[in-house]
Amino acid sequence: MPHIIRRIVTGHDAAGKAVVISDGPSPFIHVNPRDANNVSTDFWRTHQSPARVAAVPEEPTLGPRRQMPTQNGTVLRINQVPPESDYIHTMTADDSRKAFAALGNEKASTFGKGGRHPLMHRTETIDYAIVLAGEITLVLDNEDVVCKTGDVIVQCGTNHAWSNRSKEPCTIAFVLIDGCFDADLAAKFEA
Repeated sequence: MPHIIRRIVTGHDAAGKAVVISDGPSPFIHVNPRDANNVSTDFWRTHQSPARVAAVPEEPTLGPRRQMPTQNGTVLRINQVPPESDYIHTMTADDSRKAFAALGNEKASTFGKGGRHPLMHRTETIDYAIVLAGEITLVLDNEDVVCKTGDVIVQCGTNHAWSNRSKEPCTIAFVLIDGCFDADLAAKFEA
């Protein structure tokens, strides 16, 4: 069973005093149908910058599952990643595209287009990743980087995958920030 992570959301009462408006699990928890130990929980989303601060914010995580923040938005997510299973190693490029399509982002998949891992993808975001527990390998175009508990990764729109090659689960937090590729950089991806 995945670890359910407590989410505490604060807001303001009618007098403007700070209060807790919710305390419990996030309403958006996705369990991978192929592996019940592979869990992704969205804790919060913003939809504009600067983010709107309301006295009692509406729940921003509901709706269809999606990988990306909205335009000018952010996502706070924690993934619980078990050791990589055999099904990942047998994925085809079509399987990879379908997996990203289920996230609402089919075009992100780069496997079969130079990506060297079935879950290779590129998103037009700046992502802050913090390894909370365990170990995970960041797979880039030409190198692998082993990331351990406490490591912080700043992912700048690069082609990448996350691969748990250890024997233990990894818990990793992500903050995804909507971005826009520099025109010169974007042209290199199209070449």
